[in-house]
This record gives sequence, C-alpha cells and structure tokens, in this order.
Amino acid sequence: MSQSSSSPASVVGDPDRLAAIEAALDAATRLGDRCPPHLGEAIRYALLAPGKRLRPQLVLMATEACGGDPSAAMPAAVAVEMIHAYSLVHDDLPAMDDDDLRRGRPTCHKQFDEATAILAGDALQPLAFETLAAGIQPPELAGRCCLELARAAGPRELVGGQADDLAAEHQSPGLEQLQRIHERKTGALFRVSLRLGALVAGATDDQLDALDRYAWNLGLAFQVTDDLLDVAGEEAAVGKRLGKDSRQGKITYPALLGVEASRAKAAELIAGAVAAVSILGERGGPLVALAEFVGRRNT
Repeated sequence: MSQSSSSPASVVGDPDRLAAIEAALDAATRLGDRCPPHLGEAIRYALLAPGKRLRPQLVLMATEACGGDPSAAMPAAVAVEMIHAYSLVHDDLPAMDDDDLRRGRPTCHKQFDEATAILAGDALQPLAFETLAAGIQPPELAGRCCLELARAAGPRELVGGQADDLAAEHQSPGLEQLQRIHERKTGALFRVSLRLGALVAGATDDQLDALDRYAWNLGLAFQVTDDLLDVAGEEAAVGKRLGKDSRQGKITYPALLGVEASRAKAAELIAGAVAAVSILGERGGPLVALAEFVGRRNT
C-alpha cells in the first residue's frame, strides 16, 4: 500500500467537518481503565495518525448530499475510519506488505511490536461495530449499517481484495484482475462510506445507485493516482524503471498501461464519478470537489 500522502491541510473539505471528524475519532478511542494502556496507546496511534480522512468525509458528504444531518452520521464516519485504520495496520505487518513507514511515521508494529499491532487491529474491528450499534438511531438503521459495513470489510470485499493482492505478488495479473483487486481493496470502503451516510439520511434508491457509481469510479481513480504517485516518487528517488514497484513486487496501473495512459484512465474515472452525482444537484458539490481533488493527485 502506498506511503504517498498529501498533508491533511491540503485535502479538499470543510475545515469544520475535518475538525469534527478528528474530535470524534479522539473521543472514540478514550477507552478507560479496562483497556490495557499499551494497547490503548497503539489503537490511538493507528487511528489518529495524520491522514486525509477521505472515508469519513465521504460518509458525511453523502448524508448532506441526500438531505440529512451529518452529525447523525458521525458514528458511521468513525466506524469506517476504524476499519480503514485496522486494515492499514495489518497490511503493514511483516507477513503482509512488511512496511516500516506509513505517512512518514513508523508503522504500528515498528512503533510498538508485532503482537501489539495485531491486537490493535483486532480491537479496532469490533470497536467499529460497537460505535455503529451504539451511535446510529433508530436501532433498525444501526443494524442495517452494521450489515453493510460487515459485508464491505469481509471476505468478499476488503479482505478478499487483500488476499488476491497478496496472491498476485511477483505474478503478472492483467488489467481486469488488477481492477477487481482494487474494486474490493480500495473501492469497497469508499462505497460503504457513501452508503452509510446515505442510509442515515434516508436516501432514495436512485440516490444510492448514483453514490454506488460515484464510489466505483472514485475508488479506482484513487488507486490509479496512488500508483502514479509511487512511480513519480521512485523515479525521483532512485530512477527505478517502470514495472513491478517496491511494494513486494506488486503490479501497478502504470506498469500495465504506462504513465500517460494511466493519467488518461484516472481522468476518465474522475469524469465518471462527477457525472454519477449530477442528480444530486448543488448538494453534491462537495463530492464533485473531492473527486476533482483525487484527480489532481497525479500532478
């Protein structure tokens, strides 16, 4: 998984929304005396690491776009970021991507130790569902949200994408297989973020369908631009040739398509995302701005 990152301040979004997300994440990880201090510290290290907060932003933007109150969706925003953080902690482990740094900081297993990192990731998963179940009202809606997030984080989606990603190392998967990996590994959490926010707002089927199409395009665009940033960073640092990158031999879009075609692919996907949310009118403006921000990451 890429170590490239824009600083949080450069991310498109309402500063008040971002501040509210940070405050909610902080509050959700004050776990009290029954949580061992070392474990609690590792959980906070993983969840509160500087980041773009794209997924929780998507939750709240979807709620607003569908006419709901974003404060009612904040538990869903926190829950999605917890699942994302756990997946990064486990991705970085020696048995997975074996990374020492993430966003310029030691990865969780380097900052603490491997066992603590595994336990921190393990803890973030049930904590996400606890946050949803306790914070979303009415209870029937909380149950629907828990189901949606469990499916997105499970073996058919996020974890399945991770498994296929590992299996493809040092092989030569085609474009279709690469796309299937990232539809699940990256796209699944983008999609569920939008769906959770929309469900809290009582979205119509047409709105949910539009957000699903937006998520499909945005998730793939995000991965293409991530790969382009990796290539640019590698070329600047060590002049590496295009091909399988430094992430344990994983194939990338530029390796398959070339840099210019990958940029064109990203632009096509961003245009698709923007078109998908046109039915939301002015309330979809923040989603359009976020898509355009993702598109600019390759420059």
